[in-house]
This record gives sequence, C-alpha cells and structure tokens, in this order.
Amino acid sequence: MVVITVIATAYLAYTGYTYYITPLEERFYHLRHTWFKPSGIYGQGLGIIGTLMILFGVSIYIARKRYNFLSKKIRLKYLLEFHIFLCTLGPILILFHTAFKFGGIVSIAFWSMVAVVLSGVVGRFIYMQIPRTIEGRALTLREVKNLKTDLGAVLDEKFNINNQTLQVIENVTNAENTSYKNVRQLKKELGLKKLPINDQKYILKLVRDDMRLSGKIARLETMQRLLKYWHVAHLPFALIMLVIVIIHIAITVAFGYKWIF
Repeated sequence: MVVITVIATAYLAYTGYTYYITPLEERFYHLRHTWFKPSGIYGQGLGIIGTLMILFGVSIYIARKRYNFLSKKIRLKYLLEFHIFLCTLGPILILFHTAFKFGGIVSIAFWSMVAVVLSGVVGRFIYMQIPRTIEGRALTLREVKNLKTDLGAVLDEKFNINNQTLQVIENVTNAENTSYKNVRQLKKELGLKKLPINDQKYILKLVRDDMRLSGKIARLETMQRLLKYWHVAHLPFALIMLVIVIIHIAITVAFGYKWIF
C-alpha cells in the first residue's frame, strides 16, 4: 500500500508539474488550466475521489471497531492498515485537487486534514507499541505478562547452563535493564563456554525476544494512556474537517459546479 501511495503521488506530481509550479496569477493562461483547476474535471475529480476514500476508510473502520461489522471476515489489524492507506492517499488527492491554492474556509479544512493525518501517524506508532492478538485485540497487562516464560529454566534444561551464565542472562533480560549493550557481554560469556555456534545464536535469539517482550510490558501502561489522550486530539480535528468539507461541498453545489454528472 505504501508503494501504491508513492506511485500515485509521483504520477499526480508529474502529470500536473508545469501547472502547479506556475504562479497563481498566471495559471489562467496555462494550456490545461480548465483541466487542472480545482473546479476542472481532473481537479474536481481528485477532490471527489479523495473525499470518498476518506469517508469510506473512516466509516468501515468505525463500523468494524465499534459494531463488529464483518468481524468474522476481516481482522481489525488488516482493516486498520486499509484505513490508514485510504486516509493517507485520500488527503494527497485532495491536496492536488486544491492545486496547492489555499484560502478562506478551504484552508481551515486543509490544515485540519493535515492535523488529522499527522495525528494518525502518531496514533499508528502508539498502536504498534501495544501487543495484540492475531485478530488485532489489544492484550491486557496480565495477558502480556503471561507470555513471558522462565527463560533461565528453559535454557538450563536444554543446554545445562551454569549459574554464572544464567545470572548474566537474568541481568540482560531484566525489565529495568533492557540494554542491548549487555547482549555483547552475554555473547562473550557464551563464547567462553564454547557452545556450538547454532546454540549460541538460538540462545541470543531467545534472549532478544524476551528483552523485547520485557520492553513492551514496561511501556504498555504508558502507551495505553497515551492512546486515550491521542483519541481526544485526533477526533476533534476529524470532526472539524468533516464539517467544513460538508460546507465546502454544499457551497460548491449551490454555485452550480458539477463534475461529470
């Protein structure tokens, strides 16, 4: 989806490059002004398609998340990716619809849209920090802690590791001391024990996985709290954008601007 977004943006920029770099007061004389202007067939079409993409992306995600729409057929995490795709590409189409000319109520809608997209990027980052089930449901702190195993016991049983090495492993995987600098110490310790290379790699992989899980446990409550605050910031911008877009469309129709219908 990232590739599609990049290709679409590059195509739009390439297609209208000469028009978009023309000063606003000179665009009327551009050979394709009637095509690229916001009220032109191409320009207006981008605005309509971009708006529909945003509305569909928001609607289907809300329907799935709050009302379990198609919950048995679509996993929430996949729908989130689709929501992000539509609500990223849609604003890009709207940006080209404006022909990079902002003014009046349109500028408020545009900057609200920018705020929604940027806050969505932040929300995406926070969302990814919270461990989830394969269906996309957020795990509770207790569920995440239950994922941890007694790594020392597992390694002792499988490799018969002595207490000194187990202590090093415990220090490395300590939730309050998850520094990857300590991994080098463990790697050196395993080398001194002359364990087979494959066994060393396996142990280091388990340790790194355990460290990542410990880090997620340490961050979980913070990220869940940030996600609540994020909703408070994200929703108002989305509502402002929606209201102004509706006003913009109503004014456009009232003044008789039509597309291909």
